[in-house]
Amino acid sequence: MASGDLTPRQFAVLVAVSQDEGLSQTSLVRKTGIDRSTLADIVRRMLRKGLLQRQRTKDDARAYSVKLTDEGWSALRRAQPTVEIVDTRVLSVLPEADRERFIEDLAKIVTALSQPDTPVSRP
Repeated sequence: MASGDLTPRQFAVLVAVSQDEGLSQTSLVRKTGIDRSTLADIVRRMLRKGLLQRQRTKDDARAYSVKLTDEGWSALRRAQPTVEIVDTRVLSVLPEADRERFIEDLAKIVTALSQPDTPVSRP
């Protein structure tokens, strides 16, 4: 991110948690597509920065649920204008008529890859 406050993966974690506060780190792995060990490291860093808070889940004492702190919400709001600029810049290289289809196709890819049993085929 331009301001240096967040990495793109940290931003993805903030967005995912903001959309479903209290989700487990395992669910966060599925939702972001970030592998488990990398996500655990990202969450530790974000805890130290005061962007996230976590607590043991009620259903499984081994698992943590994650929520945004007030500083996490502020960081998300501060990053949003930069993200919108990047989105606009990326999409501007496509003809306007193709932009919606591109976003729909990306959403399909993300959805398919977030399924645990999605086969990966080689071209």
